[in-house]
Amino acid sequence: MLKWEYALLVRRRQAATNELGWEVVFVWYGPDGSMVDVTPYGDTSLAHLNRAGDQGWELVAMSEDPSLPGNHELHRYHLKRPKPADPPPRQRMRGGRRTISG
Repeated sequence: MLKWEYALLVRRRQAATNELGWEVVFVWYGPDGSMVDVTPYGDTSLAHLNRAGDQGWELVAMSEDPSLPGNHELHRYHLKRPKPADPPPRQRMRGGRRTISG
């Protein structure tokens, strides 16, 4: 049976820490529970989605949070890809005792 793993790319517009006023930040939430700032990998959602696609991820949904006040934007890109197959269990050696003769 095919199993899936899921990830989330979040695009957030937030107040900048410098004089620019606003900045766009991208955060990747991986299937292992990791949270990584991937902003340096691109400045557009398409750049990040294409990069994820190159790694086998497929976009399955997109949502926007309209409840945020002011100029804040929050977009969520939901992605999935087939989960790697579990390695087969190791087989144990069967048979009698080994004897070393000399």
